[in-house]
Amino acid sequence: MKNHAQIVIVGGGIMGAGLLYHLAEEGCSDVLLIEKGELTSGSTWHAAGQCPNFVGNYNLAKIHEYSISLYKRLEEITGQSVSWHTSGSVRFALTERDLDWFRYVQGIADNVGFHMEIIGVDEIRKLNPFISTDGVLAGAWTRDDGHADPAGLTNAMARGARDMGATIVRHNRVTDIKLLPSGEWQVVTENGVVIAETVVNAAGCYARQVAQMVGTDLPICNIQHHYLVSGPIQEFIDREEEIPVMRDPYASAYLRQEQKSGLIGIYEHAGLAEAWPPQGLPEWESESELFDEDLDRLMPWLERAMERMPIIENAGLKRIVNGAIPHSADGPPLLGPVAGLKNFWLCCGSSFGIAQGAGCGKYLAQWMLHGDAEINMTGFDPRRFGGFADESYMKARGRQDYSMTYFTPLPGEELPAARPLRVSPLYEKLRAQGCVYTETFGWERPKWFSPDGREEDYSYRRNNVFGVVRAECLAVRERVGILDLSGFAKYDVTGAGARAFLNRICANRMPKTNGIVLAHVLSERGRIGAEMTITHLADEHFYVLSAAGAELRDLDHLTRSRRAGEQVQVANVTDERGVLVLAGPHSRDVLARLTDSPLDSGAFRWLSGREITVAGRRVRALRVNYVGELGWELHPPMEHMEELYDALWEAGASFGLANFGLYAVNSLRMEKAYRGWGAELTNEVTMIDADMARFMRLDKEDFVGRQATLAQKDRIMQLVYFEVDVTDSDIRGSEPMYRGDECVGVTTSGGYGHYVQKSLGFGYVTPELARPGTELSIGLLGERCPARVLKDPAYDPANERLKI
Repeated sequence: MKNHAQIVIVGGGIMGAGLLYHLAEEGCSDVLLIEKGELTSGSTWHAAGQCPNFVGNYNLAKIHEYSISLYKRLEEITGQSVSWHTSGSVRFALTERDLDWFRYVQGIADNVGFHMEIIGVDEIRKLNPFISTDGVLAGAWTRDDGHADPAGLTNAMARGARDMGATIVRHNRVTDIKLLPSGEWQVVTENGVVIAETVVNAAGCYARQVAQMVGTDLPICNIQHHYLVSGPIQEFIDREEEIPVMRDPYASAYLRQEQKSGLIGIYEHAGLAEAWPPQGLPEWESESELFDEDLDRLMPWLERAMERMPIIENAGLKRIVNGAIPHSADGPPLLGPVAGLKNFWLCCGSSFGIAQGAGCGKYLAQWMLHGDAEINMTGFDPRRFGGFADESYMKARGRQDYSMTYFTPLPGEELPAARPLRVSPLYEKLRAQGCVYTETFGWERPKWFSPDGREEDYSYRRNNVFGVVRAECLAVRERVGILDLSGFAKYDVTGAGARAFLNRICANRMPKTNGIVLAHVLSERGRIGAEMTITHLADEHFYVLSAAGAELRDLDHLTRSRRAGEQVQVANVTDERGVLVLAGPHSRDVLARLTDSPLDSGAFRWLSGREITVAGRRVRALRVNYVGELGWELHPPMEHMEELYDALWEAGASFGLANFGLYAVNSLRMEKAYRGWGAELTNEVTMIDADMARFMRLDKEDFVGRQATLAQKDRIMQLVYFEVDVTDSDIRGSEPMYRGDECVGVTTSGGYGHYVQKSLGFGYVTPELARPGTELSIGLLGERCPARVLKDPAYDPANERLKI
């Protein structure tokens, strides 16, 4: 075994092999994969090998599509048999909500490029004459789906990687991983030590144990999953064409042909069993073991599956496989760097590892080697979880994810597992006022306020809270509103070198004392890595704010960018300070009743911030907000939040002060054409692509990404802001954009502007279609809705309301 490698991958399942192959394909051959047993011997070898295209997440759909496209060619590329079967798949819709989801996914298919049709029950029975369609409204047919031999796929990518110069060592367990003073990693194995510049944890069901070697943990729960294989079925013997994989929410199962037998995989909703520790074995000795079958807990769903395809029941059961599947806490895999550890990456936590292995490897390899990937990696970044994701959280969320496999995901739906975790002091007070919370990075944040006890009827269309949100928006636009946004990530950046440091890592120039700027951290290639609001509070003190979900990601940006000897301190003060947003034309009137500080624009201008006394307490007051109105963000110590809220509520009573939530914020920010981090602003695009050049200062001292920005000559895609004529639904993001019959772009986010009474959206299109007035159409739940590119924000384009 070699004693040094640029990259060491720990784990030889399909995720590790997929990454190894694509690192080598990108030209990085100094890679060593270490596997404690045989390749595939963890959870890969026993998988059913399903590879579906039907995915409701735009970027995850790109991962699936790439995997499928490679697997079809992999045997030809490598000479290794993979037993690929292009069977196609049909997923059943049992309700109108299922159908709306299918229409949404159809839009993703049109954009990503995989074939999908919504077909009726007659067409379903033509594809599979043995299926019962009782209760089925329609099916989503993805023609090019298939299944393959998981061991064949893994070994093919391993062979391909070896042929390109990568190295694989089997039967050699990693026993420890240590960070050296040089910044390199010492990987200790049973057969020697390897020094690596970078380590990747691709250890599958052992990923948590490997993570614990470096002092961290992962939000992964290993769940037992059964599939059952029948005896030979005469109808399959007599038929040359393989039936599609059938996916049925009624049975919470997939049903398919396995050679001339039937195969049923069950995702039970109750009685779930963890798949850890390995059954009857010391912790590290599990390789190709299975768990005892438990048909009793499967029986309610198994009986339904047999109802769907009685020919499987008639053939009897020949084999039962019960193996471990790792589930992340929210479903998508963990792809990216570990918070606080330099050059330690994850490629694990995939519950659909066979379908995702190649795609995960491709895009993670791009990120590792080039600093960016071709797709938006925000939803896969492991730093979307923080210290709140403890043992109980992992188990509760992992079980929830498993049991929801065949549920239709509905927009805005709030799932209950492991909540609440992070709350502000106002949590119970606001809940008593009807607050309905949503969760971001563990924080419970107000989404909307129920005036009469109603619960949201979740839907892809406008629902029973549409009017409630309208009232909240009008309160902000016409009177004054208040919102608890304590979940904002907050940092104090201090020291003699703080200004120079922030100027170097941000594209914008740092403000003078009391000034506020919107600043962006770019990669070396000029792609957008972070968005921050930065206030210069004092000579050597900058107060930095970013999105709640970016707390650890942006902390890494700040801490890892410091140079040796640089006099800069970074403190994460997220839990120390709360945030109250006070916004609306009467916000100055309300705040003036509680402070002696002058609040007029001459004394306290827009985009400035300072410490003032409000209701007897010192707070950081920032004249900025995300809703486009006169207003302040008030940042008191967390322990003073309730006292400050009560004082503002009392002072605002005569001005009609109202609570509002994030549903209203989205409507208000769309009216102002404010971009969103992770939606419009991602690692896929530059500031020029995102039409954000006004927030760069190319004339200042060199900053990260400046040279790449200056070198950018051509735009492949350009962000546009548009209005769209809709029926009863609004843009959510990931919908296809058309010019005539040609798909020319994708939406990133949108919503209804209640004050301007327009449905609005953002999207990326080819540059020649970005001119104001260009006519486009949006694929929205099966309709082609006319849209027009706008030049200016739909509300207050001159920012007059902000400056009064």
